[in-house]
Amino acid sequence: MKRRNVWRLAGLVWLLGPLALSGCSTRPGVTPPEHRPAAVQAQILQLLPADVADREGWARDIQVAFTTLDIEPHAENICSVLAVTAQESTFQVAPPVPGLARIAREEIDRRASKLRIPGFLVNAALRMESPTGETYEKRLSQVRSEKQLNAVFDDFISMVPLGKQLFGSLNPVQTGGPMQVSIPFAETQRDVYPYPITGSMRDEVFTRRGGMFFGIAHLLAYPADYTRPLYRYADFNAGWYASRNAAFQNAVSKATGIALALDGDLIVHGSSAVGATERAVRSLSKQLGLNENAIRRDLEKSVELAFSETRLYKRLFQLADTLEGETLPREMIPRITLESPKITRELTTAWFANRVDERRRQCMVRAGAAL
Repeated sequence: MKRRNVWRLAGLVWLLGPLALSGCSTRPGVTPPEHRPAAVQAQILQLLPADVADREGWARDIQVAFTTLDIEPHAENICSVLAVTAQESTFQVAPPVPGLARIAREEIDRRASKLRIPGFLVNAALRMESPTGETYEKRLSQVRSEKQLNAVFDDFISMVPLGKQLFGSLNPVQTGGPMQVSIPFAETQRDVYPYPITGSMRDEVFTRRGGMFFGIAHLLAYPADYTRPLYRYADFNAGWYASRNAAFQNAVSKATGIALALDGDLIVHGSSAVGATERAVRSLSKQLGLNENAIRRDLEKSVELAFSETRLYKRLFQLADTLEGETLPREMIPRITLESPKITRELTTAWFANRVDERRRQCMVRAGAAL
């Protein structure tokens, strides 16, 4: 899609000559008119669902993220952001989670049991008065959103003697905000975050501006050469480059006959342990002309775009294509079943990606853009 657009632009410049060039300056520091904040916000306002409250505020927060992260504000990118937000929260900063109070209490009991802390001690801690004047037990029974739950856990950890022992840094709330972005991911964006941080990065995730900024960064602020936005949506759910890596796993399985989970995880990151995919690749060491150390070095690049340029990637696909007698796919939606206490029915990464893609298509119709 992007390549076709480049050729269209080249043809337009050739036809219009100096007039076209004079209208599109390439001087450093000059912002194209369509990239200026007011113009970007106006475009977002046209594409936002009509029933979203404070549409100007949403448009502003999305535009700031696009500008700061230097993301092209064209219709497909904007529609991708709106589609993920609609899917994850229906444009609610703190979306309610059905049964969250029960989930929270079960999580406390599970962690306490794992740490072998007697139930009566947990009950006693929860009956203590919190900084709001209510007991932790009562506050837990009233939570409806992850933002509320996070606040209870923060107080519990800092105020109750058993809090640190029960949870320490293991706050069970690991995603939040209107795009349900990972809090650990948000921490990696501290240096580029454009707003003052008055509390913690965790607190910022639960604001609209923070939740949208980190979510947009996770969705669009990394280079990928996918043929369809569908695969970015799968990556948003499964991790950067998971769609490319799942296709690599598929090729490994075809070349070896070894069944692999096509989940996009090629190695056990942060560990020297050899996972199933790496073990399968090692069985092809002679055919690939790579020893185990070279295989490992290339697999460690699987969280980067550069993995596609490694000797391992190129040789593995060359081997697999030859054995299969056809060109195997270079992108596949990871086959992952989503697991979370919040999920009450069987959902998959494929379901998520396709649902978001459908929302993106509807948005593109509103934009009057070609699908």
